[in-house]
Amino acid sequence: MNILKNKSSILVGLMTLLFSGALFASEGAKGWGDMTTSSLGYFSLALFGIAYIFVMAEEFTHLRKSKPVILAAGIIWGSIGWVAGQNGMSVEAEHAVRHNLLEYAELMLFLLVAMTYVNSMEERKVFDALRAWLVKSGFGFRALFWITGILAFFISPIADNLTTALLMCAVIMAVGGDNTKFVSIGCINIVVAANAGGAFSPFGDITTLMVWQKGMVEFWTFFALFIPSAVNFLVPAAIMHFAIPNVKPEASGEEVQMQRGAKRIILLFFMTIGTAVSFHNFLHMPPVVGMLTGLAYLQLFGFFLKKTAHRDNVKPDNVESDANMGSPAAFDVFSPVARAEWDTLFFFYGVVLCVGGLGFLGYLSLASELMYNQWGPTSANIVVGVLSAIVDNIPVMFAVLTMNPDMSIGQWLLVTLTAGVGGSLLSIGSAAGVALMGQARGKYTFFGHLKWTPAIALGYAASIYVHMLVNESYFT
Repeated sequence: MNILKNKSSILVGLMTLLFSGALFASEGAKGWGDMTTSSLGYFSLALFGIAYIFVMAEEFTHLRKSKPVILAAGIIWGSIGWVAGQNGMSVEAEHAVRHNLLEYAELMLFLLVAMTYVNSMEERKVFDALRAWLVKSGFGFRALFWITGILAFFISPIADNLTTALLMCAVIMAVGGDNTKFVSIGCINIVVAANAGGAFSPFGDITTLMVWQKGMVEFWTFFALFIPSAVNFLVPAAIMHFAIPNVKPEASGEEVQMQRGAKRIILLFFMTIGTAVSFHNFLHMPPVVGMLTGLAYLQLFGFFLKKTAHRDNVKPDNVESDANMGSPAAFDVFSPVARAEWDTLFFFYGVVLCVGGLGFLGYLSLASELMYNQWGPTSANIVVGVLSAIVDNIPVMFAVLTMNPDMSIGQWLLVTLTAGVGGSLLSIGSAAGVALMGQARGKYTFFGHLKWTPAIALGYAASIYVHMLVNESYFT
């Protein structure tokens, strides 16, 4: 009975917050005005802050990060809608939330296609074959440190940095075994390399994709960040190299064969990227239209694989293999779709709408005035990178794009670089770091990463300096 009473009181409290217009409407009765100092503004800001505390505590609470931000987004826009209705601003509020939903839909569908291709390559054992080859090659710890770092740097611009980091970490764990020092430093190097590699490609990170789809930087212009990104990876790697044990472990005899169609799926992925770029550059259509066209390539090829499943002695109905049959299931394109990172995609929805709501209330204009007008764009963009080590870079970059400060291409490239690589400063600063703390639990830790933060910060500063030096022409 007491439990029911407690639940009832909690429900009443929530309903009061959601539907009591008196708290909010009183301050806007004479017009919308500046809502940054209103009860609605403070309430929305506090709600987003609380939701984000839950996001950062995901590792300890095991509450998926999408849940608190989706709830916060609904409450924030529900509150805005209530107050807007009291002040004759319903149409403006509706247009604002629809604009945010459109931006989210384009990015979500783009990412969904990319994730489907990556999952398809994983299902065809592309990444397993690469991992097995590295493990059986008999490289020493120092050689493997550089190989995994370089591969992470060059794979993450195509696949996402999370998948790349998990793949390379599996290699480090398989070879390093109980050598905690090697595993820890190797994981740090992988996180830095994967984040740096994602910064110079429109496909390498969600933040670069956001900047490209928003039209702030052209597709090929992103590759001007290649040298600064390489510096960001190489400086700390060169420092950490001397701490790697000079040991050569025994090679493994493991072999993994890619399944039929694996190489053709890789080719189709590159064709899909080419289609997306062509739609954007030559047809002036949103890149997501080209990506969804590329999904059709995979669907048609998947149909071919399914119809010719007898060539691999697999079951055509896509029922999972069992011990009696001993053969894999036939390829079905909707299985990779189902295995997409849905928590990440819905987290992105919550962030876009939360930040969009705060922007509608005037907070992003306030932040833009402080950061880009008073501090200057260079200082502001460097701070954005540091913030992305504490707060996820997605809301930080979306906030910058919503502010839409008047900046040169060089400054937009700078904020793309800093938001992409700034998360490497802390293990919790990027999805790659958080994932590897779970994969290499007890060996790669927050404090183990923190020990090398000065070296990573040196690479961060060096990459900014190199960018301003080699890409000087973009700052005019």
